[in-house]
Amino acid sequence: MARVDYYNDPNAPKANSIAVAVSAFIQDDEGRILMIRRTDNDLYAIPGGQLELGETLAQAAVREVREETGIECEVTGVIGLYSNPRHVIAYDDGEIRQEFSICFFANFSSGTLTTSNESKEVQWIHPHDLQNLNIHPSIRLRLDHALNRANLPYFT
Repeated sequence: MARVDYYNDPNAPKANSIAVAVSAFIQDDEGRILMIRRTDNDLYAIPGGQLELGETLAQAAVREVREETGIECEVTGVIGLYSNPRHVIAYDDGEIRQEFSICFFANFSSGTLTTSNESKEVQWIHPHDLQNLNIHPSIRLRLDHALNRANLPYFT
């Protein structure tokens, strides 16, 4: 399913849904960040997705990381709670979702980088290389909060 993110755009369509989403910020021993290149919008992001019935937020983050990257992880803390009503995501099925996402710190446990139907690339990216990637502003905000680790957890 294709998607278009609208961020602080006065011409954005009006949201018609909200869903709980999670994401995980994971660094390896060299300080590189686990990143995916999404298949639905071609942007780089940290792994994440929607909470499913019957799972906790941490379980959802672990599952999403596994599904999108092939990596096993352990959630260790909260980076922030993101609920900006000026960030809406329009899907090609007519759903227009207001952002509502919890971003976690997580530690790498095991696994081999593997793509999925949601990730066309999976890479460990050095923080200084983030500036060269096409990353949505909402993901850059999470990356900044995680890397700077000041005033956490962040919330909007």
